[in-house]
Amino acid sequence: MRTIALLGCGWLGFPLAQQLLQAGFRVNGSTTTSGKIFSLTQAGITPFLLELNAQSAIGDWSGFLAEAEVLVVAIPPQLRRAEPEDLVAKMHLLRQNLKRSNCKKVLFISSTSVYPDQNQLAIEKDTKGFDSQLVLAENLFLSADFCQATVIRFGGLIGPERHPVRFLAGRTQLENPEAPVNLIHQEDCLAILQKCIQLSFENEVYNAVAPHHPTRVNYYQEKARALQLPLPEFDFGKASVGKTVSSEKLQTVMGYTFLKPSL
Repeated sequence: MRTIALLGCGWLGFPLAQQLLQAGFRVNGSTTTSGKIFSLTQAGITPFLLELNAQSAIGDWSGFLAEAEVLVVAIPPQLRRAEPEDLVAKMHLLRQNLKRSNCKKVLFISSTSVYPDQNQLAIEKDTKGFDSQLVLAENLFLSADFCQATVIRFGGLIGPERHPVRFLAGRTQLENPEAPVNLIHQEDCLAILQKCIQLSFENEVYNAVAPHHPTRVNYYQEKARALQLPLPEFDFGKASVGKTVSSEKLQTVMGYTFLKPSL
């Protein structure tokens, strides 16, 4: 039975683990909370209590990676905190543990936030020369000579009980009303990750965003009406800035068809 090491069993990682188990994989799943060990075990996941920060990697990392065919990195980068973590140092420690293991494939979940808002069509190669924490973290695995990596840059995540309009409802003076939205549903995230695991790894980067890009004002006001929430109000006093993230490579090279293309 093939083993997947899943670093992070949260909103995205836990349902991915469940689907992988149903597909016949064995899943080693990590958590930073001892209280989650029981729930992971009950779900059929082999649990590992692991902690990874910029200074140390604590826990049974050798056991976590033992016999794993693929390491899936599904932990949030947490770069928008008041005191953002040093993601590069954190991923460097993970890379060191990976190098000491027999696991030779990495599926790294990244974000379309790597692209600046310059009213452009953003494609994968556009980050060349960028020194953002996420791009540098991606490159730690893409440039490694002891493994092969696939990087998936997800747009804004929506799904069961998670939709950004709930945070915007009733707010006023919101910026960038004419900027396009770049979102993806959890169902597509899970299907894309499973497809990646099934394919060969060739050090590739893919954007993963639903191909429908309405403006922020149109999309969020429509969703607020549908959910019977107070309408968010936007400021049209200055020019909107944003980006349209292209998933054409995902659809043409990987052959992926979106389950929820219009959200």
